[in-house]
Amino acid sequence: MKLLESSRFEAINSALFLENGESKIVGRIESYSCKMIGTEKQFYKKFNCEEGRTPQTLEALSPPQNGYGGYSLSPTQSNQFHSRTYSIGSRSSDEDEITMCDTISRKTLFYLISTLNSAFPDYNFSDAKGSEFSKEPSLQYVISNIDGLLSVTVGEPYAKIHDKMWQTLNEEICLPECFIYSYNPDLASDPFGEDGSLWSFNYFFYNRKMKRVVLFTCRALSPFSQEYFETGLGPDEEALLF
Repeated sequence: MKLLESSRFEAINSALFLENGESKIVGRIESYSCKMIGTEKQFYKKFNCEEGRTPQTLEALSPPQNGYGGYSLSPTQSNQFHSRTYSIGSRSSDEDEITMCDTISRKTLFYLISTLNSAFPDYNFSDAKGSEFSKEPSLQYVISNIDGLLSVTVGEPYAKIHDKMWQTLNEEICLPECFIYSYNPDLASDPFGEDGSLWSFNYFFYNRKMKRVVLFTCRALSPFSQEYFETGLGPDEEALLF
């Protein structure tokens, strides 16, 4: 996956450093071309063509972790948000009704994993499974999740960048045409699973026509986190805020 430089996303990312005294938001939006680079061709062949698999082979996805639509919450914050309930391949109260989980092709799963490997070079996600990802039900659902979480956490500072952020995302990736996925790892695999991380989310906006993936990754840091004091904006970055 090739990172596509975007001055507009750079400005948004600078604005996604938000603070309210009780927590600090560190967000990042990046666009990646689905064109394979470096050793990805070898990884693609191994990922899709071993053990009788093909790029069209389907894997089962999971519902969003804890039912929170793509973001992981600390136990102290989980009671602030409403959850949704899923039945995955199991019978409901009506014995004749079975609800099946979503699936993903190995080719699309490869794109999501490769995006994570590019975005977080200190981690290796090559062994990630389809069950660590979820497909989100709608664009509006994702927007509501992100808006609700950031509004509750930092309030007015997010309101100031809200319209510009979503406008830029739409112009860069054409949101209504996207399949939207989230990454819901276990703590050992979560790049934001360190102590002091209050919550995090990782959303992928995949536009098949454009052959592009936009990753929106964000976390909230507690003031008791060491990294809380290590992240911040310098004078040059502050000048980019709108």
